[in-house]
Amino acid sequence: MAIRADDFAGEVTIADGAWGTELDKLGCPPGYCREEWNVSKPGVVEQVPRAYVAAGSEIILTNTFGANRFVLAGHGHQDRVGEFNREGARISKRAAGGQAKVFGSIGPSGKIVMMGEATEEELFAAFKEQAEALAQGGADGLAVETMTELAEAGAAVRAAKTTGLPVVACMTYDSGKDKTCTMMGVTPEQAVTALTEAGADLIGCNCGIGIDHYIVVAGRLRAATDKPIWVKANAGMPEIEDNKVVYRMKPEEFGEKVKLLVKAGANIVGGCCGTSPEFIAAIRKAIR
Repeated sequence: MAIRADDFAGEVTIADGAWGTELDKLGCPPGYCREEWNVSKPGVVEQVPRAYVAAGSEIILTNTFGANRFVLAGHGHQDRVGEFNREGARISKRAAGGQAKVFGSIGPSGKIVMMGEATEEELFAAFKEQAEALAQGGADGLAVETMTELAEAGAAVRAAKTTGLPVVACMTYDSGKDKTCTMMGVTPEQAVTALTEAGADLIGCNCGIGIDHYIVVAGRLRAATDKPIWVKANAGMPEIEDNKVVYRMKPEEFGEKVKLLVKAGANIVGGCCGTSPEFIAAIRKAIR
């Protein structure tokens, strides 16, 4: 049965946590194209969403964050967009086993429109190519995430909407005086207006500098829209210890703070960089 945005307007839905840091734990080398593993190591990739479903995730993403032609060109894989995205969606659908919905991950291109690095038309074409492949792979919805520029985010949302699937649109807020603007200076209120006009069915935020300031952002998003609010925060700021990236926040603390996210108006809650299945289990314990 097809899902609708209204399906997430009531009781809180638990999403998944980080993918990149989890794949790194499974041996993905630094700088390697993680999306290539969808084809060469699908069984390893599937361990990530399976662990999230077991921990209580009711929505899981796909290993396709950088699977657009611009990012893949940096790895020499620009001609494999369809392959990587279709397989990414299929992997997560298998892992979901009917217990969770799958939203295809669509991350940024790495190009900035206002700097003339790409046009909105070029971005639309690239994101449409990716979105169509995710839909072909069986995704239930699409998640445009970690965006900082409204021109790119709008192009991605419009492209994703051509599939007919529900679309989540998430910006990353980590700048400005109170850290509630994107790197490009976009406020939550400006994002709601532009992303709604582009056709987003759900509005949200992800990544960033930790969960505390996203409680404020979630409240501002809620005040600006009646659409379901999606929030996936990082487990604090990363630190380097023994040449490894570590996140200090513990799952239990994160879970307790998610209660405040829900109070602020979030409908879908999960984690981003540094979170893991343990964090999702802690969220489930805290809000259920």
